[in-house]
Amino acid sequence: MTGKRILILLLLLSVVALSVARQPHDADVDDNEFAEFEEFEDEEEPVVEQEPIVEKKVQQRDITGEEPEEEEDEVVVETEDDEFEHLQDEEEFEGFDKERGSTKGKSQDKLPDLEMAKVPLHLRTNWDSFYLEMLMIAGLGVYFLNFLAGKTKNGKLAQCWLGSHREILESNFAIVGDDGSAKEATSGILMKDSENVYALWCSGRTCVEGMLVELKLLKRQDLINCLLRLFKPASDQVVVTVDMEKAIMDKFVFCIAHKKVATKLHKDMQDLSQFTERKNVDRYDLPSSYQVLSEVGEATSAILDKKVCQVLTKFEGLVDFMHFSDQYSGPKNQDESQPTKMPTTKSVLIFSFNVPGRGKTKTSDMEVIRPLLQLVFYCMDKVGRLQLSREAKNKSEKNRQKAEEVFLKQAHAQRQEAAQARREEKKRAEKERLLSEEDPDKARKLEERESRREMKRKQPKMKMMKMKAM
Repeated sequence: MTGKRILILLLLLSVVALSVARQPHDADVDDNEFAEFEEFEDEEEPVVEQEPIVEKKVQQRDITGEEPEEEEDEVVVETEDDEFEHLQDEEEFEGFDKERGSTKGKSQDKLPDLEMAKVPLHLRTNWDSFYLEMLMIAGLGVYFLNFLAGKTKNGKLAQCWLGSHREILESNFAIVGDDGSAKEATSGILMKDSENVYALWCSGRTCVEGMLVELKLLKRQDLINCLLRLFKPASDQVVVTVDMEKAIMDKFVFCIAHKKVATKLHKDMQDLSQFTERKNVDRYDLPSSYQVLSEVGEATSAILDKKVCQVLTKFEGLVDFMHFSDQYSGPKNQDESQPTKMPTTKSVLIFSFNVPGRGKTKTSDMEVIRPLLQLVFYCMDKVGRLQLSREAKNKSEKNRQKAEEVFLKQAHAQRQEAAQARREEKKRAEKERLLSEEDPDKARKLEERESRREMKRKQPKMKMMKMKAM
């Protein structure tokens, strides 16, 4: 028995020795259970994939050989779902970088340096590239400055003319410068039609319905017009239009103007081309630069008296033309078609004066043309008192009847041409209808009807006269 106990004891000691010798190796194994996961973490992205729950039971034995109570050590490793896990599918994304995880951290730590884009030479700021724009801006600036200067000068010239002529206007008219905007009559208002055209309306005088004064100044506000005047000089003009009462003025047409202006007026104006003839100025004490267009010689001699001839001679270059007419209807109709009604006529006296200076007008030049306005009032009184003889009146009356007959003939010829055009158009439509007719019987009937109508039209017209029974 003693030998058996010793043998058992030796066996126990050997078992204990073996267990003690195996404990460090088991510990290393237990400590390195997740070593394979560490290697995967080094190679792959730092993404922890979900692993099943691992449960290990470690059993230890006492040296005495008794099995201790079993203790369960649970090690649970849980990971969340990676939101970029679908990007790792190589079948869906070709050329997916497997080392993205290893470079991700580095890219977050160090961003690439920004590089400035190279700007082409034609887009760089260079004053030589904008010479055209600079020239345009300079041109616009010069045009704007010229506009302001020309506008200001025209306004000064207009006000200077009104200031120098206001006294004589107010002494001859009851109302001077009424624009009609107020209920009560106003005076001294110079209406501005444009930057270079001003107007003044006067009324309230015997034998006169009214007088309109137009200041047609040069377009100084327009730079292009200023440049053109360097090659073709022009002058400012004052145009006076006097509306005479129809019953006061006798029937005659008269005009005196410079030769070039007279030729143009005789060609363009309806009354001058229809009633007047060109006359020489040898019998009148006038310069040879003038041309007279007269209908009745008696009226011409009465108007061109000594005082008028003296003024015309003194202001030879300033008087552009004087046009008196009881049949004034304006310029000729430029359309090919003639009017079907007689044009409306009125009795007018038209004066056109040039302002001295030949474009370089000063404010003091407006005072120089004051005697020309006095000539206007003298002619108004002269025409109002003029009484033509019976022969002159008969001549003018025949001229007007002849003009009316010519107009009626032209209107009748125009109506006939229009009717002939309508008939031809109707005949053309009938022929087209015959040609387009497919039924031969119907086409034949239409042709016979048209031929009968044509024969009937060609037959002479006979008038039937009724005779009374004896």
